[in-house]
Amino acid sequence: MKHFILYWILVFLISGCGEKKDGIENSVNNLTPTSLSGSQLAMQYCGKCHVFPGPEQLPKYLWEKEVLPSMGFRMGIFKGKHQPDSLFEPGLGGRIVKKANIFPSIPIIAREDWQKIIDYYLTNAPHSLPIPQKEKPIATNLSLFNYKESQFSIKPVLTTMVKILPNSKGVVFADGKKNVSSLVFLNKKLKKDYDILMKTSPVHFSQVSDTILLTTIGEKMYPHDAPKGAIQQVFPNQKDGLFNGANLIVQNMQRPVDAVYEDLNGDGLEDIVACEYGNLTGRFVWYENQGDNKFQIRPLKNEAGAIKTIVKDVDEDGKPDIMVLMAQGAEGIYLFRNLGDGKFKETKTLTFSPLNGSQYFELVDFNGDGKDDILYTCGDNADYSPILKSYHGIYLFENKGNNTFQQAYFFHQNGAYKAIARDFDLDGDLDIASISFFPDYRRTPEEAFIYLENKGNLNFQPYSFPEVTNGRWMVMDAEDMDNDGDTDLALGSFVGFIPEGDTTGLHQKWIKRSPSIIVLENTTK
Repeated sequence: MKHFILYWILVFLISGCGEKKDGIENSVNNLTPTSLSGSQLAMQYCGKCHVFPGPEQLPKYLWEKEVLPSMGFRMGIFKGKHQPDSLFEPGLGGRIVKKANIFPSIPIIAREDWQKIIDYYLTNAPHSLPIPQKEKPIATNLSLFNYKESQFSIKPVLTTMVKILPNSKGVVFADGKKNVSSLVFLNKKLKKDYDILMKTSPVHFSQVSDTILLTTIGEKMYPHDAPKGAIQQVFPNQKDGLFNGANLIVQNMQRPVDAVYEDLNGDGLEDIVACEYGNLTGRFVWYENQGDNKFQIRPLKNEAGAIKTIVKDVDEDGKPDIMVLMAQGAEGIYLFRNLGDGKFKETKTLTFSPLNGSQYFELVDFNGDGKDDILYTCGDNADYSPILKSYHGIYLFENKGNNTFQQAYFFHQNGAYKAIARDFDLDGDLDIASISFFPDYRRTPEEAFIYLENKGNLNFQPYSFPEVTNGRWMVMDAEDMDNDGDTDLALGSFVGFIPEGDTTGLHQKWIKRSPSIIVLENTTK
């Protein structure tokens, strides 16, 4: 959406998934139309490497004005004779995309066949979709948490990361401004303790003892393919000064968004598993620790969209396996089984529609059978189809064994971004706290944060809090902040853009008054 300041483009709807034909190197005039129907062609080209998106999933105008033109670019179909320069970002990122041939310079499908695909979607798509309705109203009298605002904020608030520090040490958050970003440490009273200035925005924080490892996204927050991201070692004594980047652990990363530190090959050294989300290109990799802060890249999946990873011994063979959530088109959760000697075998665990906007997942045992279930969240709506979607929300997939999962629960939440499962009320079962970056602010603004209290047998009661529209919540963390035995929450607000046509007035409110973070202090203990 060109009207967004920040956007994550829905990509890989078509990314060369169909087999290349012999005529691909020839003039478009030599591409012979097939006898296939529009539906057959759509299945062939749109459903080969990801879940097929049916015409009924979007209204006609979005297929016509947004999604189909984008799909056409990936088929080498342009209005003029050449690719528009606007398809490529300036500099190295654009050159990487050109080299990857994301947008072929000549058509790879006969124009007559492409027209059949267009006709198929536009003939069968509805004119509009019904507005999703909540099965249960969301109560706003959430009494389990006390609402607290940070005493220090950076205006306008562009919070890219929030992390609760254990043992009553406070909260750290990151700011997403270009060129000079801030890593801000707040004490337990949410007053500024100190900050560290960074040249690029931190998006992931890990601390062991006095060493902080930061994942920084690159030269800008906006979607890009330039390999300017890094994992950097930071020390608290670098406070109140510009971090000069001298302690780079890994660099030249392609827009990283998540990292996990684990010894994968049993050599006693901590390796790094990294989600290098990219934009049109990207990669999911691990970096083998060679000692002396030297790391060797080991590819796992050379595709854009890796957004969340978990390292765990899934098959209980004594070796840590890797699970990853992929967004950007070929959406799904993939398992990489550790075969030993630094080798991994990829298998699909779950696949999702490319329209889902996958954001987050956790492994949690909801039914107490000793097997990890999957809590999954989807709702990224900053793409070519920014409408309310009935399939956005919180999913629970029950583990049936042998890497097989079956949907057991769904709660609709427009624009859901992250859901965390914890026993917040300490009654012996798992509750869920979830944020939305794209809620229905006109009809149900309370869904920007939802607390699902577990009543047993996958029956959940939704709650929110009265101050929920004080910010636009993009990041969240859950830890025992005050060391009292229950789990607190911290939410970070990002107000850098607003969708076209907003009539709520909330954006102006956020620009003036939104705090960088809030804390929901658990009152159970």
